[in-house]
Amino acid sequence: MFDTIFSVLASPPALIAIIVAIGITLILFIVMGGSKEVNDPLSKLREQSRDLHRPGLDLGGRGESSALAKKLDQFKAFLEPPKGEEMDEARMHMIQAGYHGRNAVRDYHAVKFIMGIGGMLLGLAYTLAFPAAEGASIVFSLMPVLLPTVILYYLPIYWVSKRRGERQVQIAAGFPDALDMLLICTEAGQSMDQSINRVAKELKAGYPALAEEFETVSHQVKAGSDRMKVLKAMGERSGNADIRSFVTVLIQSSTYGTSVAEALRIYAAEMRDKRVMLAEEKANVLPTKLTLGTMMFTVPPLLIILIGPSVHGVVTMLATADFGL
Repeated sequence: MFDTIFSVLASPPALIAIIVAIGITLILFIVMGGSKEVNDPLSKLREQSRDLHRPGLDLGGRGESSALAKKLDQFKAFLEPPKGEEMDEARMHMIQAGYHGRNAVRDYHAVKFIMGIGGMLLGLAYTLAFPAAEGASIVFSLMPVLLPTVILYYLPIYWVSKRRGERQVQIAAGFPDALDMLLICTEAGQSMDQSINRVAKELKAGYPALAEEFETVSHQVKAGSDRMKVLKAMGERSGNADIRSFVTVLIQSSTYGTSVAEALRIYAAEMRDKRVMLAEEKANVLPTKLTLGTMMFTVPPLLIILIGPSVHGVVTMLATADFGL
């Protein structure tokens, strides 16, 4: 009896029905839970005060006026972390990837969920069009459904992580040049705010991510925010230790009344030395990599050329020799 029930449940139509039932149940649970959410009258004010100093760059590009944003706003409780610390960490992760919008975290989780459901539907369609053979294992029957679901679900995660890593590499590569430009502008008589604005314009062609960060700092300072707090926020957004050290240098220079240009000159020299040391480190690693490549691709062909004829001669001699047997 149990074998019959297990064979029925293990059949592809039964597995498809179970997966579809689970998906429909999950969707209904989210829809019903989202419709019961009670809006707090002060939630909008808290959200606006929290995002007062954040640039308004949404993933969708149309802001809160789009119909999709309004629909996703109903499921905010399911698409955003419930705790404030987790929400701040997730938002910082998205900001470091270049998505500064207020609803970037919500849109990110919505894209993951939609793509996962889409992958499951694609797998179900493939399974219905090309059913598995009779007697196939459960893993083999579920693979056409699970594989696209997992791939499409993790595709946004991979994209955001890749974009975040590339952005941090670009910021780290362009920061020494930005310091040199800041030093030149400061020594030319410009204020720190004017220097930051000029550097943001000059870096757009070569390092757009770093130029965006400096431009954000310039706009926030013009809006009345404290320069040091804005620079600290820039160091957190960029995730770069050199920028945080640069902010510390500026704070100490402002606190003790020393020359900002002199502090920038010393720190820029240290950054140039650090860039030279990184280049030397990569140059020192290069001979080891070349040695490994030489051993892998040069030594085996050389051995074949030198030892091959001898081995062939020995084999031929042993094949034609008469040992008196």
